[in-house]
Amino acid sequence: MAVRVGVLALQGDFEAHSKSLLQAGAVPVEVRTRQQLEKIRGLIIPGGESTTMLRLLNVLDLMGPLRDFGSQKPIFGTCAGAILLANQVLNPVQESLELMDLTVQRNAYGRQIDSRVAVLEPDATFEQRVGAGKLEAVFIRAPIIRRAGENVTVLAEYEGDPVLVEQGMHMAATFHPELTADSRVHRLFLSKL
Repeated sequence: MAVRVGVLALQGDFEAHSKSLLQAGAVPVEVRTRQQLEKIRGLIIPGGESTTMLRLLNVLDLMGPLRDFGSQKPIFGTCAGAILLANQVLNPVQESLELMDLTVQRNAYGRQIDSRVAVLEPDATFEQRVGAGKLEAVFIRAPIIRRAGENVTVLAEYEGDPVLVEQGMHMAATFHPELTADSRVHRLFLSKL
């Protein structure tokens, strides 16, 4: 039976992540309550607007439950989700889940007009685990990881900055893997469940 993986469905393109999870062989579950967290093996926090997502998490009293979930089960954050996983957020400073040893600067590549598609060369570890080949990366008002702690593994870089990282059971990407046909990033996350 396929594993059930949650996608935080408060804001952002959670539907695209659900499609990517299906393609990667998992059963996606939209998550909006703490009770739904109990029925999944891992969680994706999608891109969107991190301050809006943070407000919704606080209004719905989900910050504590998400921290508890992340202490036991894997979370993968993309774009705004990566911001929420970091233990330090800049531009402006804001609250986060503090589950990964990262310093992330919000909107560091610029405005919406500065969004781009890049081709990445993932490191050998990524390729050994989910297959070789370049990785298409869609950056939309993307953050930049300014610092990755010593226990963080950098799996791909763009212009010298980490853009795909893992620390223990958690992963973060500053780009949107759900907007491409390549399911390797999602398959890598599923390998942690």
